[in-house]
Amino acid sequence: MKGVGPRLAQIFLQRGVVTVEDALYTLPRRYEDRRHFTRIAQAQIGTHQSLLGEVLLLGTRPIAGGRRHLFELVVGDGSGTLSCKWFQFHPRTMMARFRRGQRLILYGEVRAYGGSREMIHPEVELAEEEGEGSEPLHFRRIVPVYTLPEGLYQRQLRRIMKHAVDEYAAGALEGLPAAVRTQHVLPDLADSLRDVHFPPEDADVEALNREGSPAHRRLIFDEFFFLELGLALRRQGVQEEPGIAFRPTGRLTDRLLGGLPFALTNAQARVLEEIRRDMEAPRPMNRLLQGDVGSGKTLVAVLASLMAVESGYQAALMAPTEILAEQHYRTVHQLVAPLGVRVALLTSALTPAQRERLHRHVAQGLYEIVVGTHALIQEPLAFARLGLAVIDEQHRFGVLQRAALRAKGAHPDILVMTATPIPRTLALTVYGDLDLAVIDGMPPGRQPIRTRVVPAEHRALIERLVAGEVQAGRQAYVVYPLVEESEKAAELRDATRMAEELQQRLAAHETLRSLPRPCRVGLVHGRLSGEEKDRVMAEFREGRVDVLVATTVIEVGIDVANATLMVVEHAERFGLSQLHQLRGRVGRGSHPSQCVLVAPRAQSEEVRRRLQAMARTADGFQIAEEDLALRGPGEFLGTRQSGLPDFRVGNLLRDGSLLAQAREAAFALVREDPRLRGEPATRMVLRRRWQGRLELVGIG
Repeated sequence: MKGVGPRLAQIFLQRGVVTVEDALYTLPRRYEDRRHFTRIAQAQIGTHQSLLGEVLLLGTRPIAGGRRHLFELVVGDGSGTLSCKWFQFHPRTMMARFRRGQRLILYGEVRAYGGSREMIHPEVELAEEEGEGSEPLHFRRIVPVYTLPEGLYQRQLRRIMKHAVDEYAAGALEGLPAAVRTQHVLPDLADSLRDVHFPPEDADVEALNREGSPAHRRLIFDEFFFLELGLALRRQGVQEEPGIAFRPTGRLTDRLLGGLPFALTNAQARVLEEIRRDMEAPRPMNRLLQGDVGSGKTLVAVLASLMAVESGYQAALMAPTEILAEQHYRTVHQLVAPLGVRVALLTSALTPAQRERLHRHVAQGLYEIVVGTHALIQEPLAFARLGLAVIDEQHRFGVLQRAALRAKGAHPDILVMTATPIPRTLALTVYGDLDLAVIDGMPPGRQPIRTRVVPAEHRALIERLVAGEVQAGRQAYVVYPLVEESEKAAELRDATRMAEELQQRLAAHETLRSLPRPCRVGLVHGRLSGEEKDRVMAEFREGRVDVLVATTVIEVGIDVANATLMVVEHAERFGLSQLHQLRGRVGRGSHPSQCVLVAPRAQSEEVRRRLQAMARTADGFQIAEEDLALRGPGEFLGTRQSGLPDFRVGNLLRDGSLLAQAREAAFALVREDPRLRGEPATRMVLRRRWQGRLELVGIG
């Protein structure tokens, strides 16, 4: 491209800009209205302004004390003067860049200082006039301002982008069907790319800066449409594959339900019926089971697995961690062993001989249910007749792992579960190819969990709370973000040191002196061997350990009804989703429970919001919305690992209504034309956007 030689190409490459198309989709981060500049005398204090002025004075001068210097430009425009100051600068570079008499465009916050106006570290551009008769690029118009790669200036980048738009925008392949553009009143792609980089004279600058202009709207819709079109085709492809039409007899499920000391909740019964209908249909089930911490998803998964076993098939349950896999194994085994159903556990803890024997028995069909970690897909494990694959904590796995587990059988049904409630906009994207089932009720007898934030300085209060629960015959968790003290985080209270300290303090605590035996503190973290973790967890479950000090290895999968207190040290170091999962380890029995979030008094605004959200509500969906708002979609679910195209323009938080419209349009098109034969350009753009990822389910 004109203006881009080897050096600049390398700079662009570091920003992931390789092709002309990449450049066209590298949008301005903001727009400045330079149609008319504000006069310095009229510039309002406390506002960001674009000003045009001439350099009157320049140079360095000492800051009070004389040991450090600042660089200062005094700029005037006839109405007044403005001082521009830099506290971090290279003297030789600044003196070479500026000279008296230069005309500069300045952008920054106007501040008051000693009766005059100033800007600190403003953005600066030279204001040379364009050539005679040429279209103005840098002022006398609405001007795009880009995020600059190191080694480029705004004026230079603007010229490159202008050339890209003028020469190549018209060649952008229009993939959005004409009927969709008409229905949603969207401009065509070429015009949108031109206007989003170099807006027309009469454009609304405010709309441009919130990415709400017609051009932005078109590009956002376009991005969402092709995402949803891919998901619609992936879903269509699954539905068109031959699946297993299960014929559950109720022989095992009825016996299990009859032996439970409680009835299913209405929500569990409803979801189980949806799963039964899916499994009986002659196409593969592809369903997401969503439910808050403690809502009873595991029992539903076990009942679904028994439906597969009743029909002569095997079931697999994949969990993200060994602790969670072991917990699931114990739960499943306890429920189904009395029914004569055999369960195996596959983790990295097995010896080679044990692993070889388990592989052989699974291939022979001797185990009906196999529980495991990533080992289920990483090892050459063959099933005799895999009919149902259950994936727990789906957000820890990507689409590729889902596909790999699916490949272990002949189109098995897929049930993915998550205890991380997912806001609707993300459910429409990351899980847009799945049918959604939500357990929105809790089992009867569950006690609400009181949550409060306690300053780290109130150590005695926290110990009193722990001692009080132990004295009442209950148990407590104390969670730390680190395993052991490190130089990098010496101020953090680490789990290993604090387990020893807590043991000593509680042993001497006056509240506990009357107990028949001393209070016992256990420690569990990810660096322990599987055998050591199992031993400590077993002792805690059996009540031989009163206080469990742990890292986040206990975030999911631990179920001890007698545990009524969760203390999270350095709660400011944890995300909302993590805190919600940790809180869900208590309140699982009939006793009142509480969660104490320990954090320093001095906190950032984001940390304060996060902890206040936890104290305000126990509703996982409200917490998920807050988490999404704080962290953004990419970090919230790791969408880069999800197998989806990246978003270049759209923002799931801001553009939720556009996403819903784009989804409706995409799914409608697939219903009418499943092979997109009537829209060859749409097919071509779709293939390029997804770059082979649709092949995960073998769509034609």
